[in-house]
Amino acid sequence: MHSPAEADARVEELRAALAAHGITLPSLGIDLPAFASRCPMRPLIALGNCNLLTAQALAAALRKGAA
Repeated sequence: MHSPAEADARVEELRAALAAHGITLPSLGIDLPAFASRCPMRPLIALGNCNLLTAQALAAALRKGAA
């Protein structure tokens, strides 16, 4: 079972990695309904919504990282 602290740490790790590329996902966080389920074996991280420019920057960062 994953702890809330571990889930928070993964969210902050992802937030920092995105920030290193100048990307902010304002609604990035733990998907609370999934975490609060009766068997939260693998809590989900909600990436949230983003505008078109953020989506473009995210895609560019992923392409660059894959190269």
